[in-house]
Amino acid sequence: MTAFWEFIDRYSSISEESQKAWSALLKTSEIAKGTHFLEQGAIPKDISYVVKGLLSYYYLNEKGEKIIKRFFPENSLVASTSALLKQEPGSFSIEALEDTEVISYTFSDFRKLITQYNDIANFYISYLERHWVIEKEFAEITLKSATAKQRYLELEKDHPELISRLKLHQIASYLAVTPTQLSRIRAEL
Repeated sequence: MTAFWEFIDRYSSISEESQKAWSALLKTSEIAKGTHFLEQGAIPKDISYVVKGLLSYYYLNEKGEKIIKRFFPENSLVASTSALLKQEPGSFSIEALEDTEVISYTFSDFRKLITQYNDIANFYISYLERHWVIEKEFAEITLKSATAKQRYLELEKDHPELISRLKLHQIASYLAVTPTQLSRIRAEL
């Protein structure tokens, strides 16, 4: 649980009173490798912090191919965010790529805490600004303008620990290339 609070403190300092209220919502669970944390079409209820393991966030294209949008390693918050906010069926699935341990809390209960505790609200705002405005904007620009080789090098630079944990086809799906194209890119480096 210590890692969770250290993660939260990176965004905003939380008082003991707020931490106690938030702790009452927290549940620990395990997700076996290959198991879905969330299925496409389900209405999500929870946000989870990855204590240990690795999850992928993906959708199936019109050909039924898995398109990975994002990976969630340790020290990440994972959710199908827009579906969670709208409380409607999600377009994405979340799957455990490794045996994974998470700490989860129900979003509707968390929203109540936001109205009661300013420091929790400050955490929420800071987290959303960093990940859903700043990082998302940069990722969208990179996806449109960078070559596959540049995207691979960026992944290698930003998340070197993931390269050895992922299979070739998973990295290729994330980069929007075929495994053969990815093999060529890696051979050039």
